[in-house]
Amino acid sequence: MEYHDAADLLTSLRRRRPKFGTETTARMLSHLGNPQDAVDFVQIAGSNGKGSTARLLESVLRTAGLDVGLFTSPSLNDFREQIRVNGRNVPKDRIAEYVERIDPCLDRLRADDDEPTHFEVLTALAILHFGIEDVDVAVLEVGIGGRYDATSAVDPVASAVTSVSLEHTELLGDTVGEIARDKAQVAPTAAPLVTGADGAALEAIRLETDAITVGPDDADVIAVENGMRSDVESDVSITAPDWTLETNLSLLGRYQATNAGVAATIARQVAAVDPSTIATGLRKATWPGRFEIVSTDPMTVLDGSHNPGATAKVSDLLERYDYDDLHVVFAAMSDKDHERMVSELPSADAAFVTRPDVGRAEDVAVLADVFDGHADSVHPVESVAEATERALAEADETDCVLVTGSLYAVAEARDRWTRLLVPKRGGRRGNSPAFPADAFPETPATDVDHRTFTTRLRRDQAARVERSIEAVGGKCVRSEAGAPEKLVATMLAGTVTQLREFTDIVATEGLGLGHLARQVEEALDGPKPDAPFGGEGTAVMGIVNVTPDSFHDGGEYERADLAIEHAERLVAAGADIVDVGGESTQPGAAPVSVGEEIDRVVPVIESVSSLDVPISVDTRKAAVAEAALDAGADIVNDVSGLADPEMRFVVADHDASLVLMHSLDTPVDPDRTRSYDDVVEDVMDDLAERILLAERAGIDRERILVDPGCGFGKNAAESFELVDRLPEFRALGCPVMVGHSRKSMFDTVGSRSEDRLPPTLAVTTMAAERGADVVRVHDVAENAAVLRTVTATNDS
Repeated sequence: MEYHDAADLLTSLRRRRPKFGTETTARMLSHLGNPQDAVDFVQIAGSNGKGSTARLLESVLRTAGLDVGLFTSPSLNDFREQIRVNGRNVPKDRIAEYVERIDPCLDRLRADDDEPTHFEVLTALAILHFGIEDVDVAVLEVGIGGRYDATSAVDPVASAVTSVSLEHTELLGDTVGEIARDKAQVAPTAAPLVTGADGAALEAIRLETDAITVGPDDADVIAVENGMRSDVESDVSITAPDWTLETNLSLLGRYQATNAGVAATIARQVAAVDPSTIATGLRKATWPGRFEIVSTDPMTVLDGSHNPGATAKVSDLLERYDYDDLHVVFAAMSDKDHERMVSELPSADAAFVTRPDVGRAEDVAVLADVFDGHADSVHPVESVAEATERALAEADETDCVLVTGSLYAVAEARDRWTRLLVPKRGGRRGNSPAFPADAFPETPATDVDHRTFTTRLRRDQAARVERSIEAVGGKCVRSEAGAPEKLVATMLAGTVTQLREFTDIVATEGLGLGHLARQVEEALDGPKPDAPFGGEGTAVMGIVNVTPDSFHDGGEYERADLAIEHAERLVAAGADIVDVGGESTQPGAAPVSVGEEIDRVVPVIESVSSLDVPISVDTRKAAVAEAALDAGADIVNDVSGLADPEMRFVVADHDASLVLMHSLDTPVDPDRTRSYDDVVEDVMDDLAERILLAERAGIDRERILVDPGCGFGKNAAESFELVDRLPEFRALGCPVMVGHSRKSMFDTVGSRSEDRLPPTLAVTTMAAERGADVVRVHDVAENAAVLRTVTATNDS
């Protein structure tokens, strides 16, 4: 079975049915060999906050070194986002394998008039995936209620009910107490339930099970938000009878402090995680679309609040920020209490009511009536993307734009900040099944006037783009086979003239395509000439390892005086940047304390900062980066991709530049299994989210340089493909660095450790020809000579 066939089968399943209970899910798990028996599960139920709590708990357990599965709902764009192991979506080939295994069971269930829902099947497949991956703990977000939810087919070792409010009353009961008693059925048999509920809900839960309470006061575990650390983080303290911690959260709000307290308490239950690790894990957690500030001019907030209680909390958060006018983009499902949701929002200067591409979305006309009297002006707009564009266009830099009412609407609005327009070149096209090789127009290598791009669009957008590009003589190919569930992979090609004509047309076509038009124009214009690292040709970053155990020259420059002399020689040999590192990241490398790493790098940086080149510090620790920047460094080269949650703020506070490298593990764990559907697409998607995180802290995108991370969680073939397809990384809007020097990827071409200079020079040539802005190398003189040759060849 191919992935697209499996995806079609899953998405065709019904979303609801009259039968309640876990029997159908249990039958599917039995067919799959009862994979739940080999995994420790945690269930998270609640009216609001269960997804956030699940994400917080996952982050804490992963920070503690555990392998963690996470099942959440709904997704932003793709059901594969709902099933994750150690932060990675379930691979497409696994979905195809799992659906093929469960298909006979689905046939039997249909024959028994017991066809499961999409959610039930996805739950079973998630549990199967967690069993096959042999995770230490799997965190399951409950769908609806608790008693009859598909996730309750497992026997959890710990559980939580985050909060309880009136919801799904037709299924769960007419009172908060009835709903709470239903949710309390997720309670484990051998441990007390953890809950953030209070009042009547807590009383009802206590009738069902023992409970540990979490809240800002009068609770077993006190979780308090103490104020804002910055515009994107709050300060939180959590105090239990025998432990306490303080941390910062990027999930904002007093209720998120409670969610963090619930996650912390469960982490103590299931793995005895120490408070300092909990604090770090909580701070690392992010959750897209939950009061996510994606822009500051104007301040633009995406929040998937979908009931009155949640929209009230959004209003409370908005009161913390100074802005002039409020522009609301609002959409909701037809079964929600729209009037109460809107009444909980602040009065808006303008409301753009809209609907996402979901069958049960409420009509725009109905929502427009709801906003009558709650906004100075109400604008019905059929497309979420277009409503977002119109709100942003109307807002001044000092205003606020809020997209809310539904996570489905947030997902469609978020495309504007996450959609990549990827340039394609002649030759290899990558592994994506969306576009076979013959889909791309054949153009001579010398035809620099012809361009091809790929992107992902919503279905209505893709159809409009196809019509517009073909109207000017260009070509468009659309495919749902290789795209996420709710998106269409779209290829557009044409001459520069045709593409500019296309942008003129599509800019006025609506559906939010004005932003795509701007993306195409920027891609045709090329990179900004004043971007850091983006001067003429490819710059050389020379490596200075002040370490005893780095893989190539470990120990050779361990003494500060030897490292300083080496840095001076590198600059004389042609280094444009000097990168000083005090900790090895090779597999099996011994960890280095913050103090020892500072002692290694700071004396060197203080001495070489007078050299007439930028100085970079190679570190994944924020404290080391801060000491290095204070000592004169200009750049932080973070091979972990901001694994230290304080790193982005340190870089922003020092107005420094950042090298953001893609890495699944640092140091690399050679025993950890990795799988990429398309290594380039997957790495770019991960880096795009890291870039947004850096920007939220105040780092300008122009100061970020991306590194695909050759050898870090990629095999040799994947590393070579990253270099071969380097031009595609231009889609991220950042300069690009390649770090390939003398790496083990060259073992596959017969080069042992001492013989890796020739293949290093070959890849330097490839990288330069493909537009790399920087190459990071040990042998500066030889690589600089190669780059001069490439430049001379290109200029001839």
